[in-house]
Amino acid sequence: MQFNLNKLTIKAQESFQNAIEIAQNYNNQIIEPEHILAALVQESGSIADSILKKTGANVDAIKIKVNELLESLPKVSGAGVGNQQMSQNSAKLLDAATEEARNLKDEYISTEHLLLALVEDKGKTGQILKDNGITKKNILSALKDVRGKQKVTSQNPEDTYQSLKKYGKDLNELVNAGKLDPVIGRDEEIRRVLQVLSRRTKNNPVLIGEPGVGKTAIAEGIAHRIVAGDIPENLKTKKLVALDMGALVAGTQFRGQFEERLKSVIKEVQESNGEIILFIDELHLLVGAGATQGAMDAANILKPALARGELHAIGATTLNEYKKHIEKDAALERRFQPVLVSEPSEEDTISILRGLKERYEVHHGVRITDGAIVAASQLSERYITDRFLPDKAIDLVDEAASKLRIEIDSMPEELDTLERKVKQLEIEREALKREKDEASAKRLE
Repeated sequence: MQFNLNKLTIKAQESFQNAIEIAQNYNNQIIEPEHILAALVQESGSIADSILKKTGANVDAIKIKVNELLESLPKVSGAGVGNQQMSQNSAKLLDAATEEARNLKDEYISTEHLLLALVEDKGKTGQILKDNGITKKNILSALKDVRGKQKVTSQNPEDTYQSLKKYGKDLNELVNAGKLDPVIGRDEEIRRVLQVLSRRTKNNPVLIGEPGVGKTAIAEGIAHRIVAGDIPENLKTKKLVALDMGALVAGTQFRGQFEERLKSVIKEVQESNGEIILFIDELHLLVGAGATQGAMDAANILKPALARGELHAIGATTLNEYKKHIEKDAALERRFQPVLVSEPSEEDTISILRGLKERYEVHHGVRITDGAIVAASQLSERYITDRFLPDKAIDLVDEAASKLRIEIDSMPEELDTLERKVKQLEIEREALKREKDEASAKRLE
């Protein structure tokens, strides 16, 4: 039977290719549903793989049972091994998968459709899945979690599922897990951002300030406040997600892939009915990101959603980058409300450092005195002129604590230098011993 491979997603095609290789490894000439199931449980990154994990199935137990079945299949040797054919059961399985795709209103046959067809199979493969607690009902339930309301409309649908999980970091979750540093001060800027977020239109603040003044910390401070409930009533249920532009652009070598990913992120945010606020660090990267010949850049894809108020975002960029990229794009600039973030004073920096002190003490295993914190703020401001507070003062404390930890854990620097010098002289002595000339003999003395 000839089957149109173009109807399959890339992951489903890979599964069939793997099924052929498995059949060759077991010296089976006929590709049975067992080979397809073996390929599906081995395939990582596919929807079927995500579904099996979601259902809590014991994938290793399934692999063992499938391998036992494969061992029992008829084997051939000689010239016929490399010419695999689809069995009648496999052809029926593909027809069933096609029907499952049609029922789910999908345009392509994906690995989840194959899994649905396998679980409905009356043969041994269906029995293996049922014995491990996998039913059509819990596959469809897990599929809803993975896919949401999205359909398979391209050959690479995995890129567009759970986009925010793949291309973003949930700051609320990080706060709950204790992975974000506490944010001290910056109350005025945080209040201003909350004020802009509460507006009816043009409710997308952009934090503008020099590198190291704490723009990202303000976004993290908002996440802390949301979790603590210390926030206006209309923002209490919001979720702050930081968009990872690097992950979004990575691996998009074909035209349209980047746009597809970004649109899926926007769609997920829109479907949350305003409950998700995107934090876009280095906002200027959006201008020109993903733009190739005949393709739109990220900013142009975001503009309509921002204009309609369907997308809530907080941006962050430096003053130079804002002037260079965003001010030039009047339509994009109009969508954002600037919030200037100035460098904190020495006193404010001392307060920030006092708030962070405990985290650094735990990390380095040393005690940081209050005098060290005051000195870090004053000395960094006096002597490091090309950088900004509080970043340069935090760096000083971190560097000093790191140096002290190394000195505690290892040999003092002076002794270490002397020991290395001794080793160097020993090597030199051994080399000179082999020489016969007068200068070498004199050097040895």
